[in-house]
Amino acid sequence: MSDAEQPEMQAAESSWFGADAATFGDRLAGAREAMGMSQGDLAKRLGVKLKTIRVWEEDLQEPRANKLQMLSGVLNVSMRWLLTGEGEGLSGPVEEAEIPFEVSDLLAELRQLKAEMSRSAEKLAMLEKRLRATLKGPM
Repeated sequence: MSDAEQPEMQAAESSWFGADAATFGDRLAGAREAMGMSQGDLAKRLGVKLKTIRVWEEDLQEPRANKLQMLSGVLNVSMRWLLTGEGEGLSGPVEEAEIPFEVSDLLAELRQLKAEMSRSAEKLAMLEKRLRATLKGPM
C-alpha cells in the first residue's frame, strides 16, 4: 500500500461506524454482535422486551437515557459512540481486503434507503398524530 493510500484507508476505518456511515441502530447491532450476544441476550440483560431491541436496531426508536447508559456498560462502548459514532467504541473491520466497488455501492444505497425509511416513518407518525388530533376536535 502506498503512503498516499494509507491516510485514506485509516480515515475509512475510523469512520466505519461514524455518523455519516452508520446509524444508532447500526452501532448498537455492531456492538452487540462484537460482544457475541443475540438480541434476546441483550434484552434479558437490560430487562426489556426483545421487540424493544429490534426497534432500537431498526432505528424506529431510541432508548431513554437510563437504558442508553445500561447499553453502553453492557456493550463496553461509550454513550457518545452509540449516539454519534465518536469516542470509545468499535473500530471498523480488521480485514485488509478492499470492498469491491459493487458492494460499496450496494451498501451506500442500503444506508440511503434506511435513512429515507426512517424519515418516512417519522412523517407517518406526525400525520397519524395530526389525524388523531383532528378526529378528537369539535365536530
